[in-house]
Amino acid sequence: MIDIIWLALAAVMIAGYVVLDGFDLGAGAIHLFVARNPAERALILRSIGPVWDGNEVWLLAGGGTLFLAFPLLYASSFSGFYLPLMMVLWLLILRGVSIEFRSHVDSPVWRPLWDGGFCIASALLAIFYGAALGNVVRGVPLSSDGGFFLPLWTNFAPGEAPGILDWYTILIGVLALGALATHGALWVRYKTQGDLNTRAGMFASRCWWVLGLLTIIATVASFALQPQIGANFRRYPWGVVFPLLGIAGFIGMRMRGELAAFLASCMYLTGMLTSAAFGIFPYVLPSVPQPGLGLTIYNAAAPSHGLEIALAWWIPGMILAAGYSTFVYRKAGGKVS
Repeated sequence: MIDIIWLALAAVMIAGYVVLDGFDLGAGAIHLFVARNPAERALILRSIGPVWDGNEVWLLAGGGTLFLAFPLLYASSFSGFYLPLMMVLWLLILRGVSIEFRSHVDSPVWRPLWDGGFCIASALLAIFYGAALGNVVRGVPLSSDGGFFLPLWTNFAPGEAPGILDWYTILIGVLALGALATHGALWVRYKTQGDLNTRAGMFASRCWWVLGLLTIIATVASFALQPQIGANFRRYPWGVVFPLLGIAGFIGMRMRGELAAFLASCMYLTGMLTSAAFGIFPYVLPSVPQPGLGLTIYNAAAPSHGLEIALAWWIPGMILAAGYSTFVYRKAGGKVS
């Protein structure tokens, strides 16, 4: 039971990171398209300015939770995904540097250069996060000792010798970019006024249709590629609550209320991620082509006694982190000017 509790906590932490850091990634990915001048780009940066670095704390918290609860998964993933993880690290650095450096020199070349870096890094991070999720759902070629190696690509086809990038993981990466771009546009609409507010709303409305199509295609592909998903929904029918949460959030994005639409986007992302976690349960990293070698919450978890002790420390720590985030969001509430 303690293993399942920690799986649920890890899923909540990852979903929390995607929801919180997702809107500033999305805002970065779209800001060159919805902002027409330097003043509007500055407004978008101001809308995420008080919270973007605090949002990334949840990435560290999620990684720490995985390391604490499932050390074998952490070790296997960091060795097998070494190259893409380094690429993600450099993109995170580029994104942070772009935000901090753009205002240091008042030049017609300097600021557009860092604005471009912010946009590209944000968009590529969304794609890489989506591709990472696609790799987890699809599975990796694990050996008997829990290790694996994946080249960046092979023949772009899932199978016995897949690469990090194939048609499925690219599809999930594009879906993630679409989801976070819509999420970011709804955030910008919620935080701004005037023409920028209108353009962000129009962008989110157009992305919504593309996002719906990508969601359907990715769902069908996931069921076809990973048989564990269908088996879990047949074995545990109550699990339909997770995709229903995502569907309700997707429909709610069309609401006129700015805050309501943004919160519906949060619901959509949460529903999609929890559906993926439920779909591959009890696996945390499935194996192809030998499912028996996959890492589960049982063979990848730390000893039960340690997990029980850790829970007593984890809960107050996360309460403090959640309290800090709540305080910052309340202090930075309202429209930016």
